Amino acid sequence: MSDVRRNLLALGLDNGLFLVGLAFASQTTILPAFAAWLGAPNVVIGAIPALMTLGWFLPQLFMAAHTATLPHKLPFVLRWTVLERVPFPVLALVAFLLAERAPGVSLALTLLMLLVLTVSGGALMPAWLDVVGRAVPTAMHGRFFGLSALGAGLAGIGASALTAHALATLRPAAGYGLCFVGASVCMALSYVALLYAREPAGSPVARPVALRAHLARVPAMLRRDRNLSWFLGARACAMIGQMGVGFYTVYALRMWDAPASQAAVFTGLLVTGTVAGTLAFSWLADHAGHRLVMLGGMAATFAANVAALASPTLSAFGVVFVLAGVLQASLSVSNMAVLLEFAPSVDERPIYVGLGTTSLAPVAFAAPLAAGVLADALGFRTVFALATVGSLAGVTMLATLVRDPRQLARSVAESRA
Repeated sequence: MSDVRRNLLALGLDNGLFLVGLAFASQTTILPAFAAWLGAPNVVIGAIPALMTLGWFLPQLFMAAHTATLPHKLPFVLRWTVLERVPFPVLALVAFLLAERAPGVSLALTLLMLLVLTVSGGALMPAWLDVVGRAVPTAMHGRFFGLSALGAGLAGIGASALTAHALATLRPAAGYGLCFVGASVCMALSYVALLYAREPAGSPVARPVALRAHLARVPAMLRRDRNLSWFLGARACAMIGQMGVGFYTVYALRMWDAPASQAAVFTGLLVTGTVAGTLAFSWLADHAGHRLVMLGGMAATFAANVAALASPTLSAFGVVFVLAGVLQASLSVSNMAVLLEFAPSVDERPIYVGLGTTSLAPVAFAAPLAAGVLADALGFRTVFALATVGSLAGVTMLATLVRDPRQLARSVAESRA
């Protein structure tokens, strides 16, 4: 087996199984429902996506400089990725042993474990993505992320059925505990798959740069690359548009007095939207560029917020989760891959990936927390209305001000020829 085929299989399974693990403990459905069962107020429920997004995004720019100095990135990833997989077994123990006795302590431990998971993952993302960028041919990036997400989505349908059965037939502590056990198993299998990957030779190695000097390059990069600046502005607006996603489940459970098992039904609808979106977006990314995929995800967010405001019944509200799944599909296929294409050279990929995520961390952290405060003060519908405005602004900016980086690079190359 060639190294390319081996890496496509190993890295694809790693990514896919990781996503299935996240489906067992979905931050859109299962985690908010678990937090609500523990007695969390809306501001704490809003803190779940806020903390997770902050963890994923904030470390990446700071780690990019260190990543660029590593001659081999994969050993670094394998050594430290254990930290982002340990939280799920801990959460399972919290659910089984502690949740009913000490819900406040359990809630605090849940937030801590989610922060450990995402900070570890965020710190490792530039290195992991650099390995993928070199191991997978550029023309196959869309299919790589898309097919691994598709496989994860199909497996996630089974995961949602299992979680629905567990939450419907067992007491909540045991039901949520089994959800976290499922996530733990998938994370362990994902690590095994990663062990079989082979990092390509020839990784560019940069000289060590002081963190202050590394960060000082950022303003000049943004002034030089206006296309990236507009893209990040559009993504910031889109994140405001996503501020209500973490409250869809809690709103529906409270609005229609639905049982806890309904959260697993919502997970099934979410995964269905993810699968359908991934099938479309994988082809679109490779043939028409990642910008269009991101545009489709933002449009789905806008439609989800409108549907959340307009749905008259619990069954009608299900379309909100399908559209949220389409958003997840767009992010799985293109959120990282598009940053690889913005980078003008291979050795600049880590800093572009880091800048493209860390710069959005303040908005990604503040928006869900603000949504929690607004939900307590003015109600969920106010949150969904503001999210509708944000998502519309993001769609408009991306459609009118941002050029596809792949097409832009092609135009520059042709002009120089």
